[in-house]
Amino acid sequence: MEFLVALGISIGINAVFFAFAAALRTDKVTDLSYSLSFAVLAAVLLLLGRSFTALTVTTAVLVVAWAVRLGSYLFGRILKTGVDHRFDGMREHPLRFARFWALQAFTVWLVMLPSIRLFAHGDGGAPFVASIPGLALWAVGFAIEAVSDIQKAAFRRDPANRGRFIATGLWKYSRHPNYFGEALLWWGLFAAAAPAFRGWDFLTALGPLGLTLLLLFVSGVPLLEKAADKRFGTDDAYREYKRRTSVFVPLPRRT
Repeated sequence: MEFLVALGISIGINAVFFAFAAALRTDKVTDLSYSLSFAVLAAVLLLLGRSFTALTVTTAVLVVAWAVRLGSYLFGRILKTGVDHRFDGMREHPLRFARFWALQAFTVWLVMLPSIRLFAHGDGGAPFVASIPGLALWAVGFAIEAVSDIQKAAFRRDPANRGRFIATGLWKYSRHPNYFGEALLWWGLFAAAAPAFRGWDFLTALGPLGLTLLLLFVSGVPLLEKAADKRFGTDDAYREYKRRTSVFVPLPRRT
């Protein structure tokens, strides 16, 4: 039942924002609605579950903190750029536009599966100390994602970097460190909740697994790699960067 409630909330939030975006043909609320969906789900499900333990409260706080950080960053970025080219040719076709929002609502629900189960059933008496490794993994992933975004934003603000690709900071060791950080932090929340799980509960690993696969093979890395290849594909320095640099996990550069 808790999974159906969570899915209904996610669909409701995204339906409201879709109506607004479709009416005004705007891209400005897309990423905002994505982050807000996580924050609202965490808060509402924690209250509905009425299991206020150290683990459930900490998990809710971490989800909201991540959502606020990412949402404010992405919203600020879209206000500057004014347009998200992912939706070119889509804004004028409500049905095609709606499919994106439906997928986004489902993705939020999928990623939140471990937390949904935790909020509904509590920590099951598991000691909080058993969740500390998972929470530490979340902290590492959060830091990687935040630092990556900060470094890229600073790179783009420098006029000297106009027309160039970023290959410094964490981007020296991964072509998509922000995506790696995001996947890592959700795996961290699953690991933190795992001591409270029994039997079928472990199937909620489909949440972070689904997100990782989505980032690697569908809407994350492939789209940005294609765009970068189109823009910098004739640049010898870019081809060398691509050859030597890990696509996802930050690793020492290949010789």
